Amino acid sequence: MTTKHTIPSDEDLTAFIDGELTVEEAARVEAMVNEDEATAERLEFLARANLPFEQAFAPLLAEAPRQKLEAMLAAIPAQQSARPASTPAFATRRRFLGALAASLVAGIAVDRAVIGIGRGFSAKDENSEWRAVVADYISLYTAETLAGPAPSREDQAAQLAGLDEKLGLSLSPETVSLPGIDFKRAQLLQYDGKALAQIAYLDPETGPMALCIVKSDKGPKAPDLESRKGMNVVYWSNAMHAFMLIGNAAADRMTAIAEGVRGRVAV
Repeated sequence: MTTKHTIPSDEDLTAFIDGELTVEEAARVEAMVNEDEATAERLEFLARANLPFEQAFAPLLAEAPRQKLEAMLAAIPAQQSARPASTPAFATRRRFLGALAASLVAGIAVDRAVIGIGRGFSAKDENSEWRAVVADYISLYTAETLAGPAPSREDQAAQLAGLDEKLGLSLSPETVSLPGIDFKRAQLLQYDGKALAQIAYLDPETGPMALCIVKSDKGPKAPDLESRKGMNVVYWSNAMHAFMLIGNAAADRMTAIAEGVRGRVAV
């Protein structure tokens, strides 16, 4: 756990949010939040980043070599005294098991505290921030994440209907279809207390791709291109919504695909 005069790590802040610290540790973090504006902003950001990583990777985590991990855990001596102040809060036996299981199975740690969602982006730039959060999330996807047959048109329409209700959209399988790219699922996520629609696709050439939508009152914006987490992002907005198409395809192809879907999406 960090000392009172050291800026808490994301692991400490997330443990504070989740109520996993001791009373003394929580008091130290709270004091730092009250004293340091940057720490307070980071705590607020981590508290708002609420994407369902566990749900997305449940099939992988279910396959974890649990017996082996438990044997490794049993071999770690239990601490007989209080944890030294220099020992990180996440280095307990319980959290070691969780972090190791996620690392072995997914190849990365999927806990929001470990991946550090949105690091390097200003929490005050709303439009930039939500794209950063989505990029962190989509970067966890592999082709295996979206493996399996594409849902029927009826199933696609049913999934999209749930997005329409929350976001005030009018989407159909034809509206969101991407040329040569398989629709895999549409799901409703949450970001900063607002509904976030994610339509996931699997491009046979470059892997996972996603069209994401949130409500926005920032006004219309012409399409623009940026790179996040090694992926290309085309983003734009209309009077009521902000959109982003993210994937590993080349920039010119992503731009062309985005232009096509942008012309079909109607509010």
